[in-house]
Amino acid sequence: MKGQLVVLNGPNLNLLGKRQPEIYGRETLADIEALCRHAASELGFALDFRQSNAEHELIGWIHEARESAVGLVINPAGYTHTSIALMDALATCACPVIEVHITNIHGRESFRHHSYVSRVATGVICGCGIEGYALALRRLAILLTKAAP
Repeated sequence: MKGQLVVLNGPNLNLLGKRQPEIYGRETLADIEALCRHAASELGFALDFRQSNAEHELIGWIHEARESAVGLVINPAGYTHTSIALMDALATCACPVIEVHITNIHGRESFRHHSYVSRVATGVICGCGIEGYALALRRLAILLTKAAP
């Protein structure tokens, strides 16, 4: 294994497939986890996949990832637009961080256009559906390959 990638999911993503499927699609969080596990395995990485509705828990997991992960993918969901604390935690990560959104947040309500997380993310993928997660993992693999001695 080339190391561990961490995928973190924020509030309400546990309701994917049930909550507003006309916006977020019919795929579930379990579908996203399966997609990520497959992509990580193909790329030669271990995967830690988690979801929480609690901001403090996400921050704790980011702190853990600082010690164990070579790359991090985060869909901060509603915390994207509100959490300076999440941004501050991510800013402490030495590893690359990719922000992912299932929908195009820039094509939605104006309050969703601003992301605190984007300020500290290495890259942002939005509007690609759940495939954005696989794209994020591939991007991390490329970044980590370029950084390898």
